[in-house]
Amino acid sequence: MTRLDNTLARRVFLHRHALAETPSGPGKGEDLQALVERLGFVQVDSVRTVERAHDMILFARRPAYRPGHLTPLLEKRRGLFEHWTHDASVIPTAFYPHWKLRFDRDRARLHSRWEEWQRHEFSHKFKEVIERIRASGPCGSSDVGEDEARSKGGWWEWHPSKTALEFLWRSGVLSVTRREGFRKIYDLTERVIPEEHRAQAPSEAETVDWLCRNALERLGFATHGELSAFWATIRPEEAKTWVSAALARGEIEPVEIQGADGSWRKSVAFPGLLDEALAAPEPTARLRVLSPFDPALRDRKRAERLFGFFYRIEIFVPAPKRTYGYYVFPLLEGDRLVGRIDMAANRAEGTLDVTALWPEAGVRWGQGRQARLEAELSRVARFTGVETVRFLDGWLRDCRVR
Repeated sequence: MTRLDNTLARRVFLHRHALAETPSGPGKGEDLQALVERLGFVQVDSVRTVERAHDMILFARRPAYRPGHLTPLLEKRRGLFEHWTHDASVIPTAFYPHWKLRFDRDRARLHSRWEEWQRHEFSHKFKEVIERIRASGPCGSSDVGEDEARSKGGWWEWHPSKTALEFLWRSGVLSVTRREGFRKIYDLTERVIPEEHRAQAPSEAETVDWLCRNALERLGFATHGELSAFWATIRPEEAKTWVSAALARGEIEPVEIQGADGSWRKSVAFPGLLDEALAAPEPTARLRVLSPFDPALRDRKRAERLFGFFYRIEIFVPAPKRTYGYYVFPLLEGDRLVGRIDMAANRAEGTLDVTALWPEAGVRWGQGRQARLEAELSRVARFTGVETVRFLDGWLRDCRVR
């Protein structure tokens, strides 16, 4: 059986996630389109302590990238569309035919779930919302249901027409045509998704096969559970059935992957994984800031198993009990996650304020590493549109070699 020690496993994993090579490239147009296709999807998130998650994910791999570079691919070229994986994400439009299974499953799952708290009110708005868009053009949630009670906010307090918009988007009837600020603007899917992609109708079996193959292609190695979780569309048992059949056909093979703690875990991979790992570029020593939602870290258990990096966003932990800030950014150097940093763009004062940095266990924070950090933070500052980096008092936290 093919076995990858932890060093080779990290190398091939980072290479598949476009984090091994020195970050370069124009970060727009065809280069940006190819990057999103290589990753499979990029999670979208509204939090902007520095920049939004999708922008930081792309910037970590393309320092020339700027937030405005994504818009033409989504809104003009239609090379990307916005929908759901494990969360709202930007996805290559070429993948759209295989999202039809997602539409069908979300339609059944969400209808029964959302009826429990909307009491059929949102489903009564489907026809009204569709006809409004058909007659008057794209709209957002604030443009519909003008006579419906508005609340102070919160997911569970959506008014019925907003819920109808979201349901029709999740089930494929509507698509996001653009964002205004961060507000989704919906239109009829036939006006957004090119006909060449809408016309394709793969069977359920074809989509399951596509999802498993393409998840494995992007992960390098995986368990059936990880294949299921990658797109968050198919069930673990469906991925398990696919793995068994692909193994029997000789299309994939069993491998063992060594974790950061020295233990071994059984996975599967396409043939030739060891040769690929040996030929893959050695991860660059450049230090870079990752988004908390970076696809390489989305599976927190895998990040801990592969990199020895325990990570969670402590949004719901009361401040006195937090180990770190509620939204800290992992720091990648070579094939190692060396720390996490709490910082925010202070646009009023034109500074990137570093509140805290916690080195990982065993990491010495010497002059060389500090210089690499400052070089990266200068790049991040330019990316966010501020002028200088400011280290606040007491920013370097417990840096003992533990």
